[in-house]
Amino acid sequence: MHEYRERIVMWSCSVLIVFALSTAGAAQTPPRDYKISTTTRLVLLDVGVRQSSGGFVSGLTKDNFHVFEDGKPQVITQFADADIPVTVGIAVDESGSMRTKRPEVITAAMGFLSASNPQDEMFVLNFNEKVSHGLPDTVLFSDNYIQLRQALWSGAPEGRTALYDAIVTGLKQLEMGRKDKKTLIVISDGGDNVSTATLKDVMNMVLKSVATIYTIGIYSEDDPDKNPVVLKRLASVSGGEFYQLPKLEEIVPVCQKIAKDIRTRYTIGYVPSESGKPIRHIKVTASSPDHPKLIVNTRTSYKMEEETADRSIENK
Repeated sequence: MHEYRERIVMWSCSVLIVFALSTAGAAQTPPRDYKISTTTRLVLLDVGVRQSSGGFVSGLTKDNFHVFEDGKPQVITQFADADIPVTVGIAVDESGSMRTKRPEVITAAMGFLSASNPQDEMFVLNFNEKVSHGLPDTVLFSDNYIQLRQALWSGAPEGRTALYDAIVTGLKQLEMGRKDKKTLIVISDGGDNVSTATLKDVMNMVLKSVATIYTIGIYSEDDPDKNPVVLKRLASVSGGEFYQLPKLEEIVPVCQKIAKDIRTRYTIGYVPSESGKPIRHIKVTASSPDHPKLIVNTRTSYKMEEETADRSIENK
């Protein structure tokens, strides 16, 4: 059954800009199962907005945002601010060094489950020297809290850390999800020291994936394998956030914060020009008279390519 699951996951392909066929929607708040789509090429951005004090900002409209591609203003053609259900993967480090940290990490992950949209579809990956699926072999995704809690406890802390393999596996499985928006959460206390996949493999997948990645580093100061630079880069490229926690007890509020962030992010779409450089840089700004300064978090560039008869766009 594991081989069957792996074959299914391997068949999945991912693109960072979503294409669909439907009629274009207006900018009013959409229903819970709303899907943003268009009849032509569309760049979709997953956008988080915070106040300078750190609080999330909800209730903004399309008019509060401005999008620029290579410095040129773009017309926002699609917009949503609803709490749209997402496909979520939680990858938890189960290497030997995690043994003493495991209860707090799993408690934090369960706090994330409780604070998430109940219609989210989720899966759990436990990784040490190999990557294991926490859910039963016949279940790719679940919205059952008890089942997901059991998945979190299904690992056994031992061995080394196949961090890169876990991220690759997680991104592949996310693409099997039914939700348009995808999120991967990675919790680890060390850098990679045993993966088959390389960092280059991981970054190539991130550039082609629709997923927003949140990374949580709970490193010991004397850990020779710690590599916060990699976790920070993964989060930055994908439009997520990296949290480096000096104290383990901070992980519970951080996981709750991530859940809230996912539920308050905006989706913004625009149609790019067909002419221009393959690598295009994006900047999104937001302003509101009710907030003196808004901080926007989203992807910053993408790569446009022609593929045989089809056109596709890949984020970078």
